[in-house]
Amino acid sequence: MAHTDASPTPENLAAGTRRPIALVTGASRGIGRAIAAELGRTHHILVGGRDADAVDAVVAALPSAEPYVADLVADLSGASLPAVPERLDVLVHSAGVEDGGTIEETDAATWRHVFEANVFAVAALTRRALPALRAAGGIVVAINSGSGLASGAGGGVYAGSKFALRALTDALREEERPNGVRVSSIHPGRVDTDMQRALVAREGLTYDPTYTITPEMVAATVRVAVDLPPSGTVETLSVRPFHRR
Repeated sequence: MAHTDASPTPENLAAGTRRPIALVTGASRGIGRAIAAELGRTHHILVGGRDADAVDAVVAALPSAEPYVADLVADLSGASLPAVPERLDVLVHSAGVEDGGTIEETDAATWRHVFEANVFAVAALTRRALPALRAAGGIVVAINSGSGLASGAGGGVYAGSKFALRALTDALREEERPNGVRVSSIHPGRVDTDMQRALVAREGLTYDPTYTITPEMVAATVRVAVDLPPSGTVETLSVRPFHRR
């Protein structure tokens, strides 16, 4: 049953009976929604998204969940973001955008928008959540991309943001290791989502899901990182389609 006013909240669940708590951004669709569904089998989910109606629909479909409605780019200081619980077991950064073309044709506003959504907003929310993550001995999972490992013509803007996200997670991993917070960077290849369909259309190619993986496959890799005992850590994990063009 989804969270209602009569349901136990993360703050009032008795010790020993509480579900671990996971905040998943971009959870109203695509990869984020699949991750929320997967972790929702065992965790209380804070369903992150900008559209309250879409977030509420996901909340209603999960066993234990509540909304976390926020525009993560609107306040990059993080000061006006909704509060997080005193203990947060999992923070999954799944929200992001894909935009840009060649270096010649891409304007500064596009560069700024992509980096704000894919890097700066991640840093702001992470900074706000760190005390709760430290209290729980939690884990941060960043959904990066194959583009965070290599780039090509026309992909410099998006890949640049994902390279920067990889640098952020690499630094965060070492900074938080003494505090007991693990950090995982997940790098999916092409995933069967609306974002991927728009990208393929812009590339002028015919969309064929044979050359993609599903959001549920990405969610399964997140589950591996989350469920590993605290004495181990998945630092970087790449999951790719088996078939390639």
